[in-house]
Amino acid sequence: MPTPPSDLHLQDKRWETIDRVMRRHDFRQDALIETLHAAQDAFGYLDADTLRHIAARLKTPPSKVYGVVTFYNHFKTKPKGEHTLVVCTGTACHVKGNDRVLAWMEEHYQLKPGDTTTDNRISLLEVRCVGACALAPVVIADGSIIAKKSLAESTAMIREWLNDAA
Repeated sequence: MPTPPSDLHLQDKRWETIDRVMRRHDFRQDALIETLHAAQDAFGYLDADTLRHIAARLKTPPSKVYGVVTFYNHFKTKPKGEHTLVVCTGTACHVKGNDRVLAWMEEHYQLKPGDTTTDNRISLLEVRCVGACALAPVVIADGSIIAKKSLAESTAMIREWLNDAA
C-alpha cells in the first residue's frame, strides 16, 4: 500500500515519478488527471494518502481530487485482485444467465461488482456489454473470453480457475 511521502519515501522511486509529472506541469491544478494516471500506474490504485498528497502538492481541495477519481471509472481506490473476473450484463448475456453468475459470486465469494476479496485473490467487475453478443453469455477471466457456458459450467470454471474445490 502506498504511504504518504516523507523523508523515507526517497527510497521509493514511484513517488519521484509522480512528483516529476507534477513538476513538469509546474504543479498546476490542470495537471490533476495526468498526475492521477501516473500515481495509479505507479501503485496500481489510488489510496487516501496518495490522494491527499496529490491534493496538497497541486493546491487542490481533496474533495475535488476525490470527485475526479470517483467520477472516472478508470481510477481505482482499492488494490486489484490477483485474478479479475468481468461479467457482461448486456441484454444477450443477461437473458442467457449472467445475472445468476453475479448472484453466485456474491453467495460464494461475498463479492459484488466492483469488489475485491479481502485476501486480494479476485476482483469482480460488471460491464454493460463486451460487444460479443453472439457468444452470450460471456465472462472474461484474466483477459480471456469465456463464452456460451451454462451457469453450472461457468461456476465450475470459476472454481477451477481459482483452485477452489469447495
